[in-house]
Amino acid sequence: MLKKLVQQSRSYRRFDESYKVDKETLYQLIELARLIPSAANMQPLKYLLSTSADHNEKIFSCLTWAAALKDWAGPAPGERPTAYIVILGDNSICKEINWDHGIAAQTIMLGAAELGLGGCIFSSVKRARLRELLQIPEQYSILLVLALGKPAEKVVITTVGEDGDTRYWRDENGVHYVPKRSVKELIFDTIT
Repeated sequence: MLKKLVQQSRSYRRFDESYKVDKETLYQLIELARLIPSAANMQPLKYLLSTSADHNEKIFSCLTWAAALKDWAGPAPGERPTAYIVILGDNSICKEINWDHGIAAQTIMLGAAELGLGGCIFSSVKRARLRELLQIPEQYSILLVLALGKPAEKVVITTVGEDGDTRYWRDENGVHYVPKRSVKELIFDTIT
């Protein structure tokens, strides 16, 4: 079951904008994130949730979509996410946030996949602009942005070729291919 969810949890970049992700669904996903392990159990993460078309547009404008696809500026109107989660670090709780946001983001994305949704995790964010547009106080570090919606594209996992190229790409039909290294290539050593 977990392997299937991991396989379903791809980086989707085109969505069915007619499908609206509601606030209750976002709360469900944050309930999952609430349960994650946290360094020193400090629990410094906060979440800014958006299902508002106006705020979604503001967040969208601060993201860099698919850097490997040089001729694609991002999803067109009608293909954009209908919800976002901005993961923040509360600096009044903890000054150095190590990995909590990575665990939270993956947990949220697995929960979204279980609900038939998809998303994309963004680290490439115009943080100063996002802070200004959403009036995020300086107390909070902007760590990641998660775009969520009903996927409107097919993403296929392939094996990295002999050339070692891991760049994702799209074919003439818009199918998105993501090369992954083999298990054998990932394992450095086995000590028994």
